[in-house]
Amino acid sequence: MAKKIKNSKSRNLIKKQASAKDSQVVSMNVLRDFVRTRGAEFLKDPNISSVGIGYKQKEDKLTDEISIQFTVEMKAQPEDIKGLGSTLIPKYFKLNGTEVPTDVIQRKYAADFRLVSELVVSDRKRRMDPMVPGISISNVHGSAGTIGCMVYDKASGSPYILSNWHVLHGSNGVIGDDIVQPGPHDDNRAHLNKMGKLVRSHLGHAGDCAITTIEDRSFNNAVIDLGISIDKIGEPELGDKVIKSGRTTGVTHGVVSRVNTIVKIDYGGSIGEQEIGGFEIGIDLTNPPENGEISMGGDSGSVWIFKSSNGKPSGVMAGLHFAGESSGNPTEYAIACYPKSIFEKLQITLDGPNLLETKPNRGFATDFLSVHIENPGLVEENKEDRYVLNESEIIDYTHFSLVLNKERKFPFWVGWNIDGGNIKKISRSGIPFINDPRIPSEFQAGDELYRTNKLDRGHIARRADLVWGTLAEAEKANKDSFYFTNISPQMDKFNQGNKGGIWGKLEDAVFDEVDVENLRVSLFGGPVFHQDDKIYRNTKLPREFWKILMYVENQVLRAKGFLLTQNLDELEALDLDDFKVFQVGLAEIEARCGLIFDAKIKTVDSFGTKLNRKGIQTPQRNPIEHVKDIDWS
Repeated sequence: MAKKIKNSKSRNLIKKQASAKDSQVVSMNVLRDFVRTRGAEFLKDPNISSVGIGYKQKEDKLTDEISIQFTVEMKAQPEDIKGLGSTLIPKYFKLNGTEVPTDVIQRKYAADFRLVSELVVSDRKRRMDPMVPGISISNVHGSAGTIGCMVYDKASGSPYILSNWHVLHGSNGVIGDDIVQPGPHDDNRAHLNKMGKLVRSHLGHAGDCAITTIEDRSFNNAVIDLGISIDKIGEPELGDKVIKSGRTTGVTHGVVSRVNTIVKIDYGGSIGEQEIGGFEIGIDLTNPPENGEISMGGDSGSVWIFKSSNGKPSGVMAGLHFAGESSGNPTEYAIACYPKSIFEKLQITLDGPNLLETKPNRGFATDFLSVHIENPGLVEENKEDRYVLNESEIIDYTHFSLVLNKERKFPFWVGWNIDGGNIKKISRSGIPFINDPRIPSEFQAGDELYRTNKLDRGHIARRADLVWGTLAEAEKANKDSFYFTNISPQMDKFNQGNKGGIWGKLEDAVFDEVDVENLRVSLFGGPVFHQDDKIYRNTKLPREFWKILMYVENQVLRAKGFLLTQNLDELEALDLDDFKVFQVGLAEIEARCGLIFDAKIKTVDSFGTKLNRKGIQTPQRNPIEHVKDIDWS
């Protein structure tokens, strides 16, 4: 949510140049429009490095007069201007009948990705978990910049990290590149430091900005050495005091010296010179930096934060730092992007979704039955594709847990518990299918997969199985079941029970056919992934699913495995006759899925155990048509 931060000093200065309140507002709007419409024209001049709005300087001192301010690489006498290949900047521009003075300052800018060596490596340049704003980050092909803050996708709520284009993308990068923390300049062991992938980026008038997913690492939004979290964005004005925490210079203080500025930056390589919009920050003389530098190479991507009237950081973002004055300049300035512009361009927000609240005893309970059952493990070759949330591959929901395959966008397995004696009748009406906001949307097969076709959103852990416990607990489980991490594509006729309905009746069947101890059943289930699965809308669709029922009967643990195959060869034609459900051994499910089950449930699996070399059961098997076909022995 944008929140404008007003500054009485700059407002009063504008008022001196206008006769009425309406005029002062128009006056700033006119100046802003002048820079936006004519800025590119001025920047074609090889000697002009930026144009913006600032206080006019006289004899190196600020006045209270608003001016259209130009910075040039080389300041010269009028008679020498032509020799620089430049043109003379007029003393004023007439805007809406008012003469607005100009000001010319010698200054040049460079993107803050040049780096300096140091003897002692600070915590900002080490691998951190949780990650925080103000520490080193970079594209795997880059050097090092700074983490700005945590943001969220406006549409899906997926969490991302915000930094600069030239930090996360760069001239050698492409969308989807690995992002590492710390950057390679600070630690070249990139294979150990991967933390996400480049999702979106922009370089242009809206700013120098990019976002990355967050994988295998946790995140805390409290800025390092400042201890505050950024929760709002503001609009900087002349004279506003700001503070930042960057990878190289640490905590530095500044004052907004120019607004509505367009800067010409040379990014080198094939990118070359680019015009970037933003505002300028000068040294806060009441809090000068120890080495005279408010920014240095490697600070790119850090967030400038407004200071409150008591001098402390406010938690309101003023801008995203992306450049400083180039070497050889006599003064010290920094340049930052406007938050509103980059948030609109990247379609992000600081307002995160309401994350799943933590409750005791949530998720799949391994001790739900009278016999403890361990969660399934992954074979080594599958571990690289798992999504890790807060240092755990197991992601918990109410009454179920899962391990997500981030490449396939569906779970390796889902585990859930059913308390048959405590089921609540709760309506599913009005509950939307949504992405889990804790996980990047890139790793979830969301609503875009199911639009305008005959694919159903099929629950892996059945909604009706999960709605037990207290009313509040059951209602939460009801909603949790609709996260896309628990959903897989199934042909509509099958999922709705017109054909192959036995698959959806397995849980009910165990209660009907067996004397289940305490009416409690635990289940594992999920899709079977094949290399040749059909690709539809950039997603490989599973064509087989598996399920294991676990329960205690007469004080003896039982486990029954089942496999579903469905015809997805003719998705567009919807040839849906080939649905079959088979009872199979647990060892076969292990072999097909690359999973490792608890030895206790494999030992009590009484179904056929004769396997071929690939671990697949060989005897001829008939599909299950009715509950009576199931071997409950």
